[in-house]
Amino acid sequence: MYKIVGQDGLAKAADFETIHGTIQTPVFMNVGTVAAIKGAVSTVDLKQVKTKVELSNTYHLHVRTGDETIKKLGGLHKFMNWDQPILTDSGGFQVFSLSGLRKIKEEGVYFNSHIDGRKIFMGPEESMQIQSNLASTIAMAFDECPSSVAEREYVEQSVARTTRWLVRCQEELARLNKHAETINKEQMLFGINQGAIMPDIRIAHAKEISAMNLDGYAVGGLAVGESHEEMYHILDEVVPHLPKDKPTYLMGVGTPANILEAVERGVDFFDCVYPTRNGRHGHVYTNQGKLNLFNAKYELDERPIEEGCGCPVCQHYSRAYIRHLLKAKEMLGMRLPVLHNLYFYNNMMEEIRMAIIEGRYGEYKKNKLSGFQENDKK
Repeated sequence: MYKIVGQDGLAKAADFETIHGTIQTPVFMNVGTVAAIKGAVSTVDLKQVKTKVELSNTYHLHVRTGDETIKKLGGLHKFMNWDQPILTDSGGFQVFSLSGLRKIKEEGVYFNSHIDGRKIFMGPEESMQIQSNLASTIAMAFDECPSSVAEREYVEQSVARTTRWLVRCQEELARLNKHAETINKEQMLFGINQGAIMPDIRIAHAKEISAMNLDGYAVGGLAVGESHEEMYHILDEVVPHLPKDKPTYLMGVGTPANILEAVERGVDFFDCVYPTRNGRHGHVYTNQGKLNLFNAKYELDERPIEEGCGCPVCQHYSRAYIRHLLKAKEMLGMRLPVLHNLYFYNNMMEEIRMAIIEGRYGEYKKNKLSGFQENDKK
């Protein structure tokens, strides 16, 4: 069940009940592609940095270690020791990102594994079967993500196929959820809106999939090369045509500024590799912009990454020490910035939610964006 508990303009705060606990939105899902957050971060750490939802990747877990193996070990929650919600993406994005290794047919997609080159087939039924084996809280429908610069005719054909695949996903997951041996018989399904940066195709697709009464709806195929302005325009056009009584998920987005803009347009769920990827390279987020801890000016800086930050890193370590670790190529030098960045994102989502509930989201967003623009002046 999805219950809106606060609204400020189009921005909304909600409680989304799942079998693995209630997700309070807006929420940022921390990306653990192969059932682990890159940067030597454990699930114990995730709780310490306020993680509410973990996201894992269907395709990557299928090719290594294998979803059937994970099912034998009790499913993804037990396997990685995480008792809160998990969302698994469908493998559909790999249709886009592994474009040199795949062929798309009506039945599904033929891949060559990026690991060993072996042939893999994945269609809607296979994606649902893999995600059912993983026993995640939320399964994403299998779709194709067309390029933002694709020709109109191709986008129309692609979106029509994504809709046909969604029907097959819904039917297959309903079947799997009735199986005696299925670990999570309450697995939810989110459909994905596509259409590149063509508003009329996006809107028609949103209306079509909204009629299918799914558990939630995602806007996919953005943050893949189009400008931020184009992305915001598509959200302005599409989100009003998705169900108001279901969560809305903007896939693969984004920067703190992207999140603030999308929340204002009615989005609930987010995920992105930025906080972990940037952290591993010494780039950390603060309320005064992003810092590059490799910079020589931090060599003798005894302050935490951000003064007043409640994360376990800022409680104990200095910029100078973390810079030393990064320069020495110590694994701890990656781990500490990742932990800080995840805390920064997760804490920001809590602040956003409270600002919406208290009816001051516009002011909060303005102040937050203003701080970010200071950019590495510290």
